[in-house]
Amino acid sequence: MQRHVAILGAGPVGLDAALACSDAGWPFTVYEAADTVAAHVRAWGHVRLFTPWNLNVSHRMRAHLPYAPTGDDCPTGTELATRLLDPVAALPALEGRIRYRTRVAAIARTGLLKHEQIGTGTRAAAPFTLLLDTPDGEDTAEADLVLDCTGTYSHPNTLGPGGIPAPGERALADHITRTVPDTRDPARWAGTVLLVGAGKSAQTAARDLAALPGTRVEWAVRSPEPDWGAVPDDTLPGRQHLVDTSRALADGVNDRMTVHTGAHVQALHPADDQVRASLATADGPREVVCDHVVALTGYTGDAALYRQLQVHECYATGAPMNLSAALLGSAGGDCLAQPSVGIDALRNPEPHFFILGAKSYGRLNTFLLRTGYEQIDQLAAAYAEESELLPAGT
Repeated sequence: MQRHVAILGAGPVGLDAALACSDAGWPFTVYEAADTVAAHVRAWGHVRLFTPWNLNVSHRMRAHLPYAPTGDDCPTGTELATRLLDPVAALPALEGRIRYRTRVAAIARTGLLKHEQIGTGTRAAAPFTLLLDTPDGEDTAEADLVLDCTGTYSHPNTLGPGGIPAPGERALADHITRTVPDTRDPARWAGTVLLVGAGKSAQTAARDLAALPGTRVEWAVRSPEPDWGAVPDDTLPGRQHLVDTSRALADGVNDRMTVHTGAHVQALHPADDQVRASLATADGPREVVCDHVVALTGYTGDAALYRQLQVHECYATGAPMNLSAALLGSAGGDCLAQPSVGIDALRNPEPHFFILGAKSYGRLNTFLLRTGYEQIDQLAAAYAEESELLPAGT
C-alpha cells in the first residue's frame, strides 16, 4: 500500500509535481484555492516573462504534451497559462486529481503538537491532517507526504521602512495596488502614480506607466545608488532591457517620471479622493499627492500554513534553513546561475514535508520555474530510491 501525496497549489510547480506523482504511480491530490489552475500566473497575465519557453516547460510536461511550446520566445503569463498549464491540467494523468476552490488552511501531524516527538520515527509515521476550506464548508483530509507549492504572489510585502506597514498603509489598503499594473487601459492610470520598489516587477511597472501620456510617476527606490539588478553580459535580452530602461528613467529621460533614490515611505494620509505620501529621500523629505499607489516591494509565502509543523526557517530570508544556507553560500545573484542543491537542502525537520517552488526561496528573488522543476526531479528521485512512500515496517 502506498501513501497519499498532497500537493498544495496548482501552479507550474504544483502541476509538475502532480505529473511526477502520476509517472511514479503514487496516489495524489492537488488542492487549489482558485477555480482554475495557474491563478497567480493569470494575475500577471499581461506581463511578459524575460525567460523563454525552453526555461518554462519541464521535461515531464514535454513528455506528456507532444506539442508543448518550445523555442526562445518569451511568453506572457496568459500565454503560459493557456498554452501550457491548461493543457497539462487537462491531461488524463491528472483527471479528477485537482480539487478546485479548496484552500488548505492549516496542516498538522495527526494527534501530535508541534513540540512533540521531535526527530522520532513516531512523528515520521503519523499522517498529516489538512484543514480544508471548501465550497461546502470546512473539511479535513490526510496525507503522508505534503508538497507546499502555493507560491507567493498573493502575499505581498508592505511599504514601510524595515518591512512593516507604514502608518496609514493599512487604513488606505483599498487605494494600493500590489500587483504589476495592467496598463492596457490608460485611463485607469491617469493622474499621478506613486510607485514603490526597485525589483523586476517595479521596473516593469515603471516602463509601462512611463509610456502612458496621461500619467505622471513618482518612483520611490530604497537604494541610494540602485544597480537595477544588472547582470554582466546578460543572456536574457528582456531582463537587460528592463535594466537599461530603468537606468534611462533614473537619468531623467522621461519628463513625466521622477525617480527618488534612497527613499522610503514614512506615512500615507488620505487627501479627499487622493493619497498624500510622506517620503524620506536622499534629497530630504518630500510630500507626494497621488491618485494611485503601486506597491511592488516583493512577495513572500504564507508561513502560517505550517505553523504547527517543525519547520526550520532562515532568520534572514524566511526560506527553509537548509535551502537558504545553500543559496546564500553560493556565488553570484543571477537566477540562471543558481546551484543544484540536492534533496537534503530541501528537507525540513518535519519528515515528509517540503516547501517547493517560489515559496521555498523566501525573500530571495532569484527563483526561476526551471529551479522548481529541478526540485521536483530531486524529490521524485530521492523518494523512489529510498522507497519512502512505503509505510513503515513493510
